[in-house]
Amino acid sequence: MKPDKDLLAVGWRCVCPACKTGEIYKSSYSINLRARCDNCELDLSKGDAADGPAVFLIFILGFMLVPLALLVEFSFSPPLWLHVILWGFTALLITIGALRPVKAYVLALQYKHRADMFQ
Repeated sequence: MKPDKDLLAVGWRCVCPACKTGEIYKSSYSINLRARCDNCELDLSKGDAADGPAVFLIFILGFMLVPLALLVEFSFSPPLWLHVILWGFTALLITIGALRPVKAYVLALQYKHRADMFQ
C-alpha cells in the first residue's frame, strides 16, 4: 500500500486535513492541537493520535540509527562517550523535528479513514 501524497503533504505542513489550510497546533512550537481548525471549524479535539506518533518515531529511529551507530563503531571505533553524545543528540533532534509532522499525518489518516469521528 502506497502512502497518499496529499496526506503526507498535509502532515508535513501541519495543516487541517479537511481544508488543508488551517493551522492545527496552538502555536509554532507546540504539539498541542487546537480545539477547532481556525479556517473550516473542523473539531480537532475528536482526533486522537495518542502515542502512535512517538511509537512510529521510535521504530523509525531504531531502524535508522542502530545500523549507523554500528557502521561508525566498526569503521572508526570512537570512545563510548562519543557514541552517547553523537547518537543521543541525533535522536533528540530528529524526534523533536519530526514529532509535529508525524502527529499531523496520523490525524490526517484518521480524518481520511474515519471522517465520521470528527463530526
